[in-house]
Amino acid sequence: MLDEIILQLKDKKSPKRRSATKKLRKLKNIDAGPFLLSALKEELKDLRTWETQYQMIMAIGECGYKPALEFLQSLAHQTFEATMVYVAIGDAIQRLSMQNEQDVTTIFEAIDTENDMLIDGAIRAMAMLKVVPVNLDIEKIINYVAAKNNNDGMHFWVLAAAPGWSGKKVDEYLAFCSTSKRDEIIDAVELARKQKYKKLFPL
Repeated sequence: MLDEIILQLKDKKSPKRRSATKKLRKLKNIDAGPFLLSALKEELKDLRTWETQYQMIMAIGECGYKPALEFLQSLAHQTFEATMVYVAIGDAIQRLSMQNEQDVTTIFEAIDTENDMLIDGAIRAMAMLKVVPVNLDIEKIINYVAAKNNNDGMHFWVLAAAPGWSGKKVDEYLAFCSTSKRDEIIDAVELARKQKYKKLFPL
């Protein structure tokens, strides 16, 4: 089955390649990593197929193929017209670079780039993986996002990660977000206060 899907990565039609990539994302099989990376390098030659590029990057991250990390880090500094690609890059780099279950170094590296989509991707991976950083890192993340308007979409993913967090800083942040005008942010605040994780469905 895996061989058939990998073969489809070379299909002439981008939707077919994208379909194969989505299947590999679900399988999360590290053996697919080298083939996904090779397919991605080819896919990047065509600006029109950014959706397929997005899925390939996400699949590389979710299958845990660490040898792709250096290449993905180089992509983070390239220019993409379709900025959603940066979300996938941030997500994958966070997954592949973690040295332990609390490691959020990638988030701060993304913040240094001032690329909101890259930052959003790294934070989203943190939420999906239910990462509980050390308290100092939690405070640094909160300080960064709390400087934004409380209707900013980035808050959702921080809140989605927050059910496992605790402390005065977290409580203050939840209070700040509770006055947002966005329903999904309000809902995420309530779940965080109940220390319940929301079932998340990444794109």
